[in-house]
Amino acid sequence: MSLRPDLAAIAAHVAPGSRVLDIGCGDGALMAELESASGCDARGIELDGELVERCVSRGLSVVQGDANADLANYPDKAFDYAILSQTLQTATRPDLILDELLRVGRRAFVSFPNFAHWRTRAALMLGGRMPVTRALPVSWYETQNIHHVTVDDFRDLARLKGAAIERAWFFANEQQIGAPAANWRAEFAVFELSR
Repeated sequence: MSLRPDLAAIAAHVAPGSRVLDIGCGDGALMAELESASGCDARGIELDGELVERCVSRGLSVVQGDANADLANYPDKAFDYAILSQTLQTATRPDLILDELLRVGRRAFVSFPNFAHWRTRAALMLGGRMPVTRALPVSWYETQNIHHVTVDDFRDLARLKGAAIERAWFFANEQQIGAPAANWRAEFAVFELSR
């Protein structure tokens, strides 16, 4: 099974043998890849009980928990990497989650749908409604997204939090694209951060 493009970018840049915490790990696809291909010690935290069961049945080390509260239980720099993929926009306080990521991990990866993508903007401008797109596949009332983050918003948040952006990747139509004008061209973004 192939990984989503954002997860593949993360997997390609995690050093072999690293200790990894995947927050909001979903079905554990990234964790399984990191363990099998890179020999990582991958741990996960997931809110959805059914996904936790699925991960555990695959032999993955996943606990049920809420990143908004439970990251505080992890010690400082316990992991080489803390990963938050497609979860930042669902957090109660993304700014505080970013602090926690950079506290428990020496480095952090964050990926999210870019709400400033041109298709999203066009749907709002021309249709006057919240869009349903590849990046935002469900109607506004079904989505878990409670914060609408853009590439430029995230860069500002990282700067505000004293986080260094080590690298960034941007994707449209499941393909990696260049950084120029990523705020309106990218459907998804991935950032690697340190502090």
